[in-house]
Amino acid sequence: MTNKCQLRIAASEFQKLHAHLFPGDRDEHGAVLLAGISRPRDHWTLHVREVHLAREGTDYVKGKIGYRALHPTFIHRMITRARDEKLTYLAVHNHESDRTVGFSQIDMDSHERGYPALLQISRGMPVGGAVLGHRSMQVDVWIAGGPRLELDEATVVGSTIQRLTPSPRRSAGRQSQDLFERQVRMFGEDGQRELGRCQVGILGLGGIGSLVAEYLARLGIGRFQLVDPDVVESSNLSRIVGASSSDAAQRRLKVDVAERLIREANPAAQVETIADDVAKDSVARRLIENDYLFLAADSMRARLVFNAIVNQYLIPGVQLGSKVRVDEDGKIIDMLSLNRPIRPGQGCLWCNQLIDSTALATEAKSDAERVAQAYGIGEPNPSVIGLNAISAAHAVTDFMLDYLSLRPEPDLLRYEQYDLSKRSRSMVEPRRDRYCPECSYDGRRYARGDSVELPTIEG
Repeated sequence: MTNKCQLRIAASEFQKLHAHLFPGDRDEHGAVLLAGISRPRDHWTLHVREVHLAREGTDYVKGKIGYRALHPTFIHRMITRARDEKLTYLAVHNHESDRTVGFSQIDMDSHERGYPALLQISRGMPVGGAVLGHRSMQVDVWIAGGPRLELDEATVVGSTIQRLTPSPRRSAGRQSQDLFERQVRMFGEDGQRELGRCQVGILGLGGIGSLVAEYLARLGIGRFQLVDPDVVESSNLSRIVGASSSDAAQRRLKVDVAERLIREANPAAQVETIADDVAKDSVARRLIENDYLFLAADSMRARLVFNAIVNQYLIPGVQLGSKVRVDEDGKIIDMLSLNRPIRPGQGCLWCNQLIDSTALATEAKSDAERVAQAYGIGEPNPSVIGLNAISAAHAVTDFMLDYLSLRPEPDLLRYEQYDLSKRSRSMVEPRRDRYCPECSYDGRRYARGDSVELPTIEG
């Protein structure tokens, strides 16, 4: 029995692997990938944590049966590291093909001979092989006591998103009809189908999140996870798109208002509402099913969990926000709309000091505790729908361009900030701490999948 699996790899690691396998000599080369594992709703996903390039003539040598093979010493070093680090072992080589690739019979025979022994050494961690074409990929993953896995799709996660499959997806005919006809003129039926297959998570359905939900629905996103524990209040009506005075009077959940808005814009969309705290482990674990995350909640706990999921499960995302600061006399100091793209190993909120440990501790206290300890409850910040719309529109447009690879991969990921009081736009290169425990390749969290805990609370 063979089941499907997904694979995720950061763009920087994939570029290193691809350059090694395809140096231009049209020959075969090898490497080993070590990957964390996750199983959202029993669907296997491999998250590539380490790429080990096999040196020609030393680690990758003439095969006794096939053309080339990994040297036994290199294999032993890699499989014992995989065992000790609780990672999946994948031996990789290349074929000189483009959009379609698969294992040869010689490849499959070598798997049958070698992988049972590797499974014993790995002590229960999966082992397998992968083969790359120039724009395609296939895997054969062996699981002790379980099914063998072949690839459904590999996702290369950078500022832009690249998808690799064993062969091109078969066109299912026209899906968009008249609803998306005008945007299909921009990115084609294939692009529209890709959006229809996409699942996004929106954390926070207030002023910014409600706009994001509507924009994505009208773009044709197929599946949504909406997370927000709060209800609509009368003070929200100036900002939450789709909310009515009746919703406020009935204290209707924000996620339910957003679901209604989505279904009105795109009746075919699948919507899952989660009226709970994203900091709860049961909620955060469901978010790893998504292809992209929009953080529109303003708590430090939401930032903490979102940042961990991006790096632990290699899921791209963006933090959105708007800020209006006034002085004691009510005079405006500045008006900002913010977009902070976060990618595995890039744009980390910890590295950029955007997760405040003191604020985290304060949020963990009850209102009564904060008052008793002189923290205060605090006044809400000013919020205006126009500023929210700038952030939401730019984030959704960036998502569309990057998810469909409609623009080239930039040299650097950058945060974007609009200062409306100064009529200025700035692009800031985020800090990157090479020793960060959250996002660095040597840290405890990066691409570990389910083998490490998320920074959540019980529930």
